[in-house]
Amino acid sequence: MITLRPADERGHANFGWLDSHHSFSFGNYYDPSHMGFRALRVINEDRVQPSKGFGTHPHRDMEILTYVLSGELSHKDSMGNTSTIHTHELQRMTAGTGVTHSEFNASASDPVHFLQIWILPEAEGLAPSYEEASVEPSDLQGQWRLLASRQGGEETLTVHQDMNLYATRLASGETRSLTLQPDRHAWIQVTQGKISLNDVSMQAGDGAAVSRETLLEVQAHADAEVLLFDLA
Repeated sequence: MITLRPADERGHANFGWLDSHHSFSFGNYYDPSHMGFRALRVINEDRVQPSKGFGTHPHRDMEILTYVLSGELSHKDSMGNTSTIHTHELQRMTAGTGVTHSEFNASASDPVHFLQIWILPEAEGLAPSYEEASVEPSDLQGQWRLLASRQGGEETLTVHQDMNLYATRLASGETRSLTLQPDRHAWIQVTQGKISLNDVSMQAGDGAAVSRETLLEVQAHADAEVLLFDLA
């Protein structure tokens, strides 16, 4: 079963400096039929204007992933981490027992476009931690590239949950398949282009919840990039 979450049906907030679309309930947007999917709690597609951003604020007991689609984003947190992540770089922050952090557009002239992803951790009260990974676009060609998992590894972020995050890029007309193990679920998020997922048409900004499917086949109808969350 594939349930489409169209981009134009997402929650939307525009504060001038921030234009944000919410796949699931977030902030002032509340929809009891869209509270998350499995351990996936938040997917926000954010665009932040130059030299603007989120001031210091707290989090706890959440795995927070940020994936930059274009531009550059500066991060600072109470663990002492200070860094700037760029296009196709990914960061993971385990909020655990509690952290404060800020995120700002590092450019004085160009917007930054990114996904903010929250994943419910498998346990509360984890020690806060932070890490980054760089993803070359060429790494996403011709394969499902593992970006994050419970096991982690070289250039793979460690997430404290039974999930695997993959990404791939497809040229128009290209097809890529992935087999889900029994009793697994998936969330597909299209970040660029147009695809069909097992004959369900999707475009940039669309998401889809997948259950009781084993073979997932993605065909690109325009150059595309796709994220796939493999979830318990």
